[in-house]
Amino acid sequence: MDETVSHALARRMAELARSVAAPRSVEDVLADVTKEVMDLIPGADAAGVLFVGKEGRFESVAGTSELPNRLDELQMLYHEGPCLDAALDELIVRSDDFRTEQRWPRYTAAAVKIGVLSGLSFKLYTTAQTAGALNLFALRPHAFDGEAETIGAVLAAHAAAAILASRQSEQLVSALSTRDRIGQAKGIIMERFNVDDVAAFEMLRRLSQDTNTKLVDVAAKVIDTRGT
Repeated sequence: MDETVSHALARRMAELARSVAAPRSVEDVLADVTKEVMDLIPGADAAGVLFVGKEGRFESVAGTSELPNRLDELQMLYHEGPCLDAALDELIVRSDDFRTEQRWPRYTAAAVKIGVLSGLSFKLYTTAQTAGALNLFALRPHAFDGEAETIGAVLAAHAAAAILASRQSEQLVSALSTRDRIGQAKGIIMERFNVDDVAAFEMLRRLSQDTNTKLVDVAAKVIDTRGT
């Protein structure tokens, strides 16, 4: 990697790190990542992110054009392709010429028909529920090299960090919301039955066990009875 590209990558990484730390949506951060891919890897004509869930559900996001979404749809149709391989199995998947590629014959034939000749994909995110990949596409063969792989891998790592941060934030918000609802329900029970907070929580817990209902759902029902 030459010094100019290395300096540009370091500067962009610092900017992306700040964006990850800021309270922004995953979609916004991923859009920044795909934009940076286009700026830093000259061979890329389009970039996007593919998420794959259980039972084949997929979501194509942060595309720099409609092309990534079309290619994602083809891969899900044929159940094969570089983006799927990266999301589900490999860390980096590169194909220099779709016209001679043997790994995904139906997908590559369809991609060539719409003018896409090479691709580069990076594993982005994997949980028990969702896998993902950052994907680059080019309209000419041999568009990507080792330097492109290095730059893309760094950008993919930042995108993965953004997703993880967002998931943790969502879990925290959900936990706080649950705590608040249980607290409200306890307050209603304390006032209504003239009991302390320990007894109020015990009443909620017993109701949860007796009705085989989640504690937070019992709390929501108690809150709904307020004023009745």
